[in-house]
Amino acid sequence: MVYTLTLNPSLDYVMTVNNINFGNVNRSSAEELYYGGKGINVAAVLTRLGIETTALGFAGGKTGEILYELMKSDGINYDFISLSCGNTRINVKLKSDNETEINALGPKITEAEIKELFKKLENIKSGDTLVLAGNVPNSLPNDFYAQIMSQLCDKDIYFTVDATGNQLISSLKYKPFLIKPNCYELGEIFGKELTSRDDIIKYGKELQNMGAQNIIISCGGDGAVLIDQNNVVHTANAVKGNVLGTVGCGDSMVAGFIAGKLKGYDFHRAFQLSVACASATAFSAHLATEDKINEILAQNFISDYNI
Repeated sequence: MVYTLTLNPSLDYVMTVNNINFGNVNRSSAEELYYGGKGINVAAVLTRLGIETTALGFAGGKTGEILYELMKSDGINYDFISLSCGNTRINVKLKSDNETEINALGPKITEAEIKELFKKLENIKSGDTLVLAGNVPNSLPNDFYAQIMSQLCDKDIYFTVDATGNQLISSLKYKPFLIKPNCYELGEIFGKELTSRDDIIKYGKELQNMGAQNIIISCGGDGAVLIDQNNVVHTANAVKGNVLGTVGCGDSMVAGFIAGKLKGYDFHRAFQLSVACASATAFSAHLATEDKINEILAQNFISDYNI
C-alpha cells in the first residue's frame, strides 16, 4: 500500500486570462476547479496507474467538503482528518503569457488534530510506502516530516520526501528511499546557482551522501536526472510536446517512479515511467492519463552511466 500525506491541501482555481494586465480589471476566458496538494496529486496518478493508494491529510469547512467530492469523483481513496475550524485553502492559478500562482496560507492545525494524524500513521505497515510531499502549514514545526519518520523508523517503510529546505534536510538522517528536489531547490540548499548537468549531479550526490537512497532532480525544460542507490546516473531529455501547464508535473514524476518500482521495474525503466508521467501531465489540462503516459513511453529519452 502507498500512503500519501498532504498537510495543507487546496482547491486550485485555474483561470485562463488572455493578455493579463495587472492593475486593471481582467476577464477570464476559461475557469477550472481541481483538487490541489502534492500528496493528493501523487495519489491521483498512482490510482490511474493501478497502484493501491490511500491519501491522508487535513481538510476543513465548506471548501474541504468540495475537496472530498473532487477526490471521490476521481476515484482517489482518502482518509482525511476533518479540522475543527478553518477552511481548506483556495489557490489561484493564472494562465496567461506566463503562469502566475497565488497560494493561500491555509488553516491552523490543533494539537488534538496532530495527535489524530499520528494515530492514523501507526496503521502503516512494514513494506508500505509513505509519501511526504508539499507545503507544511506555519502552525507545524519545520522538521515535521522528520518527526513523522522518527515515529515510524522502526518499521521497514519506504519513505519518499518531496519538500524544500529544512523539511527535506532534516529527513535525510532517516535514509528516505526517494527525494525529489528540482534544480532551483537543489541549488538553494547549497547556496549555489547550478548551471550545468555536472553541477546538478555533483550536488545531488551530496544529498545522497547525507542519507537519501535515490534522488530525482527535475529540471523543467532541461529534463531530469536520477542518481540511484547503485551509483548509476540516469539522465532524461525533455519530451517534446505541447505544454499546457506545469502544475503537478513533479508530483506525477514521483508517482511514476514509485509505481515503476512497485511493478518490479529496474531503475532505468522506473525513471522512464517517472518522466513519462511528468510529461503527460505537462501535456494535459490537469494530471496525466494512462493513455498519454503510454504514448510517451514509446519514445526513447533516457541515458545511463556509472559514477
